[in-house]
Amino acid sequence: MNFNIALSARIRKSPFFDKTVAEGVSLFSTYNHMYMPVSYGDRIAEYWHLINGVTMWDVAVERQVAIEGPDAEQLIQYLTPRDLKKLVVGKGKYVPICDCRGTIINDPVLLQVNQDEYWLSIADSDLLLWARAIAAEKNFKVNICEPDVSPLAVQGPKAEAVIAAFAGDWIRELGYFDFASFELEDIPLVIARSGWSKQGGFELYLCDGSKGGRLWELVREAGQPMGIVPGAPNHIERMESGLLSMGSDTDDWTNPYEVNLGKFVSLSREDDFIGKSALTIIKKNGIKRRFVGYLIAGDPYQGSSEHRWTVLDGKDKAGFVSAAAWSPRIQSNIGVGLIDQKLATPGSVVTVEGTSGTTSATVSALPFDIPAP
Repeated sequence: MNFNIALSARIRKSPFFDKTVAEGVSLFSTYNHMYMPVSYGDRIAEYWHLINGVTMWDVAVERQVAIEGPDAEQLIQYLTPRDLKKLVVGKGKYVPICDCRGTIINDPVLLQVNQDEYWLSIADSDLLLWARAIAAEKNFKVNICEPDVSPLAVQGPKAEAVIAAFAGDWIRELGYFDFASFELEDIPLVIARSGWSKQGGFELYLCDGSKGGRLWELVREAGQPMGIVPGAPNHIERMESGLLSMGSDTDDWTNPYEVNLGKFVSLSREDDFIGKSALTIIKKNGIKRRFVGYLIAGDPYQGSSEHRWTVLDGKDKAGFVSAAAWSPRIQSNIGVGLIDQKLATPGSVVTVEGTSGTTSATVSALPFDIPAP
């Protein structure tokens, strides 16, 4: 199936958009009402660059929801089930956001950038509207806006060398999710050790969208000795690593316990938070599904994850595969998705009805076990 989607002012372009086009981007998706590059023509080559080298990604779609004011900390604590009492400026945290039913609706990274200012670097949903509505209903004294901040990711085992080439060796001391302000030429940045891969990397939070093109050029130049290439969040690597994709791997009933995020739910907190009552009941009753990996039989699958695949236990529907691909390192088709808790034990054999027909699959723990090279 080949077709085009018309560009529109209604769907925003990132500060790096023109550079990605010049680099030969071949495929976009939409995410947070923006165009998101997902491939430059060869996803397998991009995968190996990420695994063995370094790639740079336009992830400006990770929009920031800035919350500032005297009640900012109180609102942040109310929005998430995670206990953030130990959060300090310069330290980031992964924070699931749930609704009143205990359903996870976003899983941003939280950055406390000042004493009374926080940024939520969000997944794909209108969290800005959600936060504003909650703040208004609860009369929190805060200002909530979307600041002029656009992340550019540098990912892969050589990412640290690229960032150190222009920022200095101090970045080597940054812990995971730690961040600090930095200025490159006259470009204001926040540099964080984070990113949507398990290969190591950083995100450069550009704080002036007018300088996106120049930042792209400077990172490209700094990375030339390390063989940097443009890329995008790689669906094969993220499945191998067991990274959750909100909206793809989750549905309208998914709770944090099902997707292995229970460690971020602090039911022992004395204060209230959205979804606390529902999550307490879910924890007491136990979960009915779990997020798992699948080793899927059959010829190498090179298609897209346009549709979820049905997982069957005999003739009964038992879950779904939300994404699938051929893994070059595992040498198998792999997938991720939700499955009935009774079948979530690694080694369980199920049937998958996929794009290419019906085949068998074996349930795997996440992350997948990657054979030594």
